[in-house]
Amino acid sequence: MRPSMFRSVQSAVSRTSSHLTRRGYATEPVPERKVAILGAAGGIGQPLSLLMKLNPLVSTLSLYDIAGTPGVAADVSHINSRSEVTGYAGEEELGKALEGADVVIIPAGVPRKPGMTRDDLFNINAGIVKSLATAISKYCPHALVNMISNPVNSTVPIAAEVFKKAGTYDEKRLFGVTTLDVVRAKTFYAGKAKVPVADVNVPVIGGHAGVTILPLFSQATPQANLDDDVIKALTARTQDGGTEVVTAKAGKGSATLSMAYAGAIFADACLKGLNGVPDVIECSYVQSNLIAELPFFASKVRIGKNGVEEILGLGSLSDFEQQGLENLKAELKSSIEKGIKFASQ
Repeated sequence: MRPSMFRSVQSAVSRTSSHLTRRGYATEPVPERKVAILGAAGGIGQPLSLLMKLNPLVSTLSLYDIAGTPGVAADVSHINSRSEVTGYAGEEELGKALEGADVVIIPAGVPRKPGMTRDDLFNINAGIVKSLATAISKYCPHALVNMISNPVNSTVPIAAEVFKKAGTYDEKRLFGVTTLDVVRAKTFYAGKAKVPVADVNVPVIGGHAGVTILPLFSQATPQANLDDDVIKALTARTQDGGTEVVTAKAGKGSATLSMAYAGAIFADACLKGLNGVPDVIECSYVQSNLIAELPFFASKVRIGKNGVEEILGLGSLSDFEQQGLENLKAELKSSIEKGIKFASQ
């Protein structure tokens, strides 16, 4: 990789250095931060490990999986960026992987295959998440936990219940990563609105599966005068983005590269928040009281030194979006209850 290309990739993952310089912190050292990735040898985990190795806010990168992680760690460790990398394999090394972690990212689990819904993943991935959450509660209970493992609508409630049983639950420190929905909404909107995608912002609320994903194109910036049919089509494509990739890969994978990118963006936001960068706002699936009957809900949140500093309101919704919100409630409530029930077993 040419040096110029390397720098551009780093910039895409994190612009924190410029934030620090503008705020007068250029002469102060960046805090030491350990990031642990659980499932680092998988289809999401490997590119995510690469992107986090490029992030200048990471001083220690801990890569864990049931097998194969030492090779991934050796590979990315050769990259001339700040962080030191260690690979851990097998349950006996999970504690070492987690000790002292500031941020834990969990892409562990099996991917979707053609014809498989996110709900089909539940029985396998729910058990994996339950065991990993148990270890987190023991070895790094104060870490910010970034849940990628699907179905996120259920795995986040599972982790919450595990932490509650262990007496370590802090709702401000548990995040469901829905950033890929935002990334897709931005990309699809920019294409139809014919505006530079780098300038686009689209909030996405609800959950992280099918109809529970609700992009708020009425709040998109820059605002474009798109027809109602276009907005409906953009909404459907955002909701079906994962299926689009699964189908295109014809049984050979799911959304791994775009998910790794989205996961790196969100982890970067968490690191910025921990380091005191102001006004770090991302959409995330968290414990929330925005919708009375839904104890977990995705919306814009402000991330700070303690995790979720503020859950922002939904703002004004169009009639189409308001109907979409009503339509998602039953499915999202069912997914949350399914997760809680599994964790209680």
